[in-house]
Order: sequence, then structure tokens, then C-alpha cells
Amino acid sequence: MALSANLGGYLEDVVNQLVRTGRYNSKSEVLREGVRLVEEREKRLALDAALAEGLSDAAAGRAKPAEDVFDRLKAKYEAMASHGS
Repeated sequence: MALSANLGGYLEDVVNQLVRTGRYNSKSEVLREGVRLVEEREKRLALDAALAEGLSDAAAGRAKPAEDVFDRLKAKYEAMASHGS
């Protein structure tokens, strides 16, 4: 799919310089790398938000100790295994 983008003078110069110096083979390669970096940053931002929400929940007492969860899961799967035999 063809895509047209107006980068403005400064960014167009940066792209051209990266290609001219051989760091990238084409303008498209530079832009693909840029989009990949934005995608990675967006994923990190989403992860940071999820971590902040989890920490907030824990601080507000809306979380259970891991040991309690593990004990409940262990009991659940032991019960399932004994009913399946």
C-alpha cells in the first residue's frame, strides 16, 4: 500500500541524510524503522499504564497476596484432577 507523508523540511532533511550516509537504503526503510519505534513506544506506554493501575490497586487494597491466589489455584486443580480420575 502506497502512503504519502508530509514530514516538513527538517524531518525530510533528516531522512535524506540517513539515506545519503548509507545508514538506510531508502526513505521507506527510514520511515518503516520510525513507525516500528513508535509502535514499541506505544506498547511501553500501555504496559506502564497497566503497571501503574496494578500498583494503584495494590496500594488501595484491591489486590490479593500471591500466596493466597496460588493456594486457591492449587486446591482448584487438585480437585479437578481427583474428579477426573
